[in-house]
Amino acid sequence: MRALLAILALAFTSAAFAQVGAAGPANPDPGTEQRLKHLAEELRCLVCQNQTIADSNASLAIDLRNQIRGQIAAGKSDGEIRDYMVQRYGDFVLYKPPFQANTLALWIAPLALLVTGVAVFLVVVRRRKAQAAPAAPSPRRAEIEKLLDGP
Repeated sequence: MRALLAILALAFTSAAFAQVGAAGPANPDPGTEQRLKHLAEELRCLVCQNQTIADSNASLAIDLRNQIRGQIAAGKSDGEIRDYMVQRYGDFVLYKPPFQANTLALWIAPLALLVTGVAVFLVVVRRRKAQAAPAAPSPRRAEIEKLLDGP
């Protein structure tokens, strides 16, 4: 039984190291790797969503980097590679989506939230100032205070 567990542990360990070795080429070309890095920083990891595929270690990001490497080796331009990724995964794959009708909310929402926040801030400040300002004394109050102070 122990021998079987040891063999299984060795198999899982070697499989994990084999997966790590498949992440990139053995002898990378510096020009290809520079283009890959530039393109990978423009594309979003579809698993992580808050990272570029250059920063992500998810298996999909590794596959996308290898796919880009293959397309660079095939002689495709950066624009063609970007267009292929958008065609395959949609505009969401771009870390900076283009200004289009379907991405309008992504571009306008931050500005709208900022304007709304400033407007709410100004309304709150004005209301507090209005509440804190002393009211003009009524004539009756002046008479009462005069009587209380005496001659």
